[in-house]
Amino acid sequence: MLTNVLPNGTLKVAAVGGWNPTVISSQRFTLFTTNGAYPIVSSSVSPHLLRGRDSQITLPTVDDILFDAGFVDQAEAHAFGVFPGDFIVPEVATIMTANKKRVISKAWDNRFGMVTILEALDALKDVQTPNTLIMGADVQEEVGLRGAHGAVNLMKPDVFFAIDSSAADDVNGSVGRQGILDQGTLLRVFDPTVVLPLRLKEFLLSTAEDNHIPYQYFVSKGGTDAAAAQSERTGIPSVALGVASRYIHTHQTIWSISDFEAAKDFVIAIAKNLDETNLKTILGD
Repeated sequence: MLTNVLPNGTLKVAAVGGWNPTVISSQRFTLFTTNGAYPIVSSSVSPHLLRGRDSQITLPTVDDILFDAGFVDQAEAHAFGVFPGDFIVPEVATIMTANKKRVISKAWDNRFGMVTILEALDALKDVQTPNTLIMGADVQEEVGLRGAHGAVNLMKPDVFFAIDSSAADDVNGSVGRQGILDQGTLLRVFDPTVVLPLRLKEFLLSTAEDNHIPYQYFVSKGGTDAAAAQSERTGIPSVALGVASRYIHTHQTIWSISDFEAAKDFVIAIAKNLDETNLKTILGD
């Protein structure tokens, strides 16, 4: 988010969500304003200007990185409708890999969740589920799970599933690592905010196995909207489901089509199988 327009027309920003600052510099973005969208790039230091400064080089923070839309000064930027509060997002094309098995795109975390529930709702449109099925999108998960807290108190669900993408850790070998592309949907058993309830875990495992859905266990270092649901009302059994994707929270993410299909099938199977008997078992009634 844009925080300040400097006298020379360059822009200072604040990170919204988790960014690794080393991947931000020298990239193309789009600046969205009330007057329209403009091309913009993140600043970097040319190698010529680094000569003789090796001992002084430090890693930048997001606050250190200026953004440049080519405005000649602050007044011109303002004339184009550029002010603090405007958003800047990566400019990236979505393409399929050569083997047609994976996709390269930005923001799969969490476009994945949106695509999954839309596909699931389409598959379930003529199905009478044994439950009241609620699907939706929560805002501002990256800055405090704010939308999920409100959504849970509005809708009052009995059980909550966060549909999210997680960081794959399979580039430098898969032995002893978790989050492997092409190995199926994720069953997140633990993260710093949620411990998967035992009876909910048993329901999910039986659903996956009965429907021949490939899955993999996952332990995460980050949380999801499941944390907000688990801590609201009297405590809602919650879990994050999803896929592993490489290089999330950067310009370019690589994700597996087969993993997406497994996750989508898992959500559909859960919707079809979560009846009152299973719910009572999950709740311990």
